[in-house]
Amino acid sequence: MFKKFNIKEDVATQSLVKTSVQRSIRSKILEQYKKLEPFDQQTILFFQHFDGPYYPTLRLLHKYPDAFPRLQVDRGAIKFILSGANIMCPGLTSKGARMDEDLPTDTIVGVFAEGKEHALAIGLTKMSTEDIKKINKNIGVENVHYLNDPLWKSFIEA
Repeated sequence: MFKKFNIKEDVATQSLVKTSVQRSIRSKILEQYKKLEPFDQQTILFFQHFDGPYYPTLRLLHKYPDAFPRLQVDRGAIKFILSGANIMCPGLTSKGARMDEDLPTDTIVGVFAEGKEHALAIGLTKMSTEDIKKINKNIGVENVHYLNDPLWKSFIEA
């Protein structure tokens, strides 16, 4: 999603929003991510593509890794994910991979890698974890935001 993200071209507007709008956004985020409720008064970074769901940034996922569902890929998938590739089912079902939760389709997840402490991507499941295990081919998770993508770099430059 953010392979060619450019903050000057892709951010249409930035404006201060009324307190009531802030409360509405905060309640939508807490409804979507219930595990963040203890941290709701802190500065938390999310992004939204058009009117889609609120996605956490990797920086937020690194700070609160247990607040989001997580999937683990094997070591062989790391270089592909860091290049922006989607996560294929075999990378989620092989020996070094883990799917500990039963998750439905269209769940926003943190993508971790075997032997690594921090998440390397934010993804959106394209199949349920049950179907990923059964079918074991095609795209299991769409790669939405990954380490060193232009969105990640825009936080460094800002």
